[in-house]
Amino acid sequence: MINILEVNETNNMIEQEKLDVRTITLGISLLDCCDASLDALNQKIYAKITRLARNLVSTGREIELEYGIPIVNKRISVTPIALIAGSACQSPEDFVSIAQTLDKAAADMGVNFIGGYSAIVSKGMTWTDELLIRSIPHALSATERVCSSVNIGSTKTGINMDAVRLMGQIIKETAEATQEQNSLGCAKLVVFCNAPDDNPFMAGAFHGISEADAVIHVGVSGPGVVKHALESVRGKDFEVLCETVKKTAFKVTRVGQLVAQVASERLGVPFGIVDLSLAPTPSVGDSVAEILEEMGLESVGAPGTTAALALLNDQVKKGGVMASSFVGGLSGAFIPVSEDQGMIDAVIRGSLTIEKLEAMTCVCSVGLDMIAIPGSTPASTISGIIADEAAIGMINQKTTAVRLIPVIGKDVGDMVEFGGLLGHAPVQQVNTFDCSKFINRGGRIPAPIHSFRN
Repeated sequence: MINILEVNETNNMIEQEKLDVRTITLGISLLDCCDASLDALNQKIYAKITRLARNLVSTGREIELEYGIPIVNKRISVTPIALIAGSACQSPEDFVSIAQTLDKAAADMGVNFIGGYSAIVSKGMTWTDELLIRSIPHALSATERVCSSVNIGSTKTGINMDAVRLMGQIIKETAEATQEQNSLGCAKLVVFCNAPDDNPFMAGAFHGISEADAVIHVGVSGPGVVKHALESVRGKDFEVLCETVKKTAFKVTRVGQLVAQVASERLGVPFGIVDLSLAPTPSVGDSVAEILEEMGLESVGAPGTTAALALLNDQVKKGGVMASSFVGGLSGAFIPVSEDQGMIDAVIRGSLTIEKLEAMTCVCSVGLDMIAIPGSTPASTISGIIADEAAIGMINQKTTAVRLIPVIGKDVGDMVEFGGLLGHAPVQQVNTFDCSKFINRGGRIPAPIHSFRN
């Protein structure tokens, strides 16, 4: 039975501590849209998306008004396009036409992003996969709402180093294709290892082939809520600290569970998962970095940062799974530099480097996220960073990802503005020693010995 104290507590979380539902994401299977004709394929894609998503935004707004819970984004994810376009697409330009169809459908439905312009190449690339990947720079420069992702490795398959090498080149080309917008296209492109099928967050969302024809996922976030809770236990031991994070995560997840169930019922679409990810925004008081500093760090990046993040990530997951039987996606703590004012401040004061961020990705939910680097960074260096992150994910059986933005015309120390929830970031120093001979070997790094479970 819910009592008035719990109601007031939730109201305070929303009004004062920036609790929100970050996204309701409608996943849509496009497997039944396959067609040898490109025109027919585009028509089927547009028709299915607009048919299933026509009430998504209005339903989200109704829930906001009825329950008083902010729902920041309404989004769509679709089946990885490389899986459905093999018969119709004979060139990168053909794939770009599909990206434009997705963009038009997203605009007409009123959503801000649509994910799934994706390829899964963790063990090898088909000709179709490569065509889609090579189309990404043009596709992201020709659209506003399309997000792209490529999965280049997994614990079960190893790391596709041919794809790693290619993605370094593609990220550079995307930066150049969108240089007039501070290389913004790269903010909508993520490279994964162990990508989940049910991630509601952009830019990495796609609708996995194991999912139903359509499904609702909810991503809920509350860094400010967690920080506020920790303020009340300053100086207490780690047991108290952990319990406080876990109990707070439980409460936050229950909000997401409520929204997911109501949205599922009203849209007539099955409920998928709640993703409890502490996803920061550029707003003051909505920072993962500030949570870590509240634990006792002078600045994020100081010794102890990785341990603090590991504690946070684990307790968030433990609290979440007690609140919902269907916690999924990424669920943990995100550390996107440009979207977290505390991270930005730490970079500026010199306590947080890319190397420290890489160490932190061993224990957080994702990886190197929304990091601006010099536009002159070689493609092979970007590929090397991708390979390092993929290795962390592969060996540790976790999702890792890279979303780097080589900002054309900018150098270390310059500040770059991306706008909106994407925030702003200082351009960070990248290790300048060469790794091209390693990257150019080609082939595949085999799966680790502990991947053999049968």
